[in-house]
Amino acid sequence: MGLVEIGIVLIKAVVVFACMLLCVAYLTWLERKVLGHMQVRCGPLRVGWHGLLQPIADGIKLLFKEDIVVSSANTFIYILSPMIVTGAAFAAIAVVPFGDQIEILGKKIALNIADVDIGVLYIFALSSLSVYGITLAGWSSNSKYALLGGLRSAAQMISYELPMGLSIIGVLMLSGSLRPVDIVESQDVWYIVKQPIGFLIFLICGFAECNRNPFDLPEAENELVAGFHVEYSSMKFALFFMAEYAHMIVLSALVATLFLGGWRGPVLPGVVWFMLKVFALLFFFVWVRATYPRFRYDQLMKFGWKVLFPVSLLNILVTGLGMVLWG
Repeated sequence: MGLVEIGIVLIKAVVVFACMLLCVAYLTWLERKVLGHMQVRCGPLRVGWHGLLQPIADGIKLLFKEDIVVSSANTFIYILSPMIVTGAAFAAIAVVPFGDQIEILGKKIALNIADVDIGVLYIFALSSLSVYGITLAGWSSNSKYALLGGLRSAAQMISYELPMGLSIIGVLMLSGSLRPVDIVESQDVWYIVKQPIGFLIFLICGFAECNRNPFDLPEAENELVAGFHVEYSSMKFALFFMAEYAHMIVLSALVATLFLGGWRGPVLPGVVWFMLKVFALLFFFVWVRATYPRFRYDQLMKFGWKVLFPVSLLNILVTGLGMVLWG
């Protein structure tokens, strides 16, 4: 790889990282605004026009809040844990294609940071790292409440990662590739049509992976005093919530790539189509939060192991049978 190629990759990484930070900040505003209107409230209004400067105010507030470290905590792991969770969430976006190749100065440039042949496995590997960050955060805080929250979160995420991984096997069988660009280009008909069960399972498991309603048990404040991050403050506390919203964006981008044709669509540019699909999925995340109550923990685990897991296996069997019979 020459200096020009390295420079292009670095520019793309900086642009994508900056856009992700901006989207994470304003996704908090969007969620508060949408939830407010759904609950017949106004949401943020006071800081800027319709509260548009609220995320900036929140960021400044968190940056200057007192940073408390628990005296009996394992300091190194206590500080490292939010970095693991946030780093894994942001790094996963590197292989997601935002659009088709564009030509600049006679050179074709792919609209993703890295074009990896096993991109789907890369995303799943990084998303699994967040389990370690959350578990270590609970353990290193030296608090029984934080430890219980971390253990419960780890059990939830591991339980739902299994059917989540199985749910996309049908897509991989149909596309014959683990490369996100190949999966998008193989969708003459969106895979949500050919894999509706896989799409539904993947989306449900995505809610659990992101700790979103109705699967936000790690933050069950009425039971665990805010769960694994109860002993965190200031920017370390903010990093966990940045990771949650970044994970939502990555998951929405992955759903759009695997099941909704990625950047493909009529009339509008590919990037616009991709952003519209991601925005629609993010709005759905917020909509569900405003609609459904939280599961009990036993209901959550039972649903994952006794419903989603066997149905995802059945989906693979039906997909294989369909490919044999109808090619």
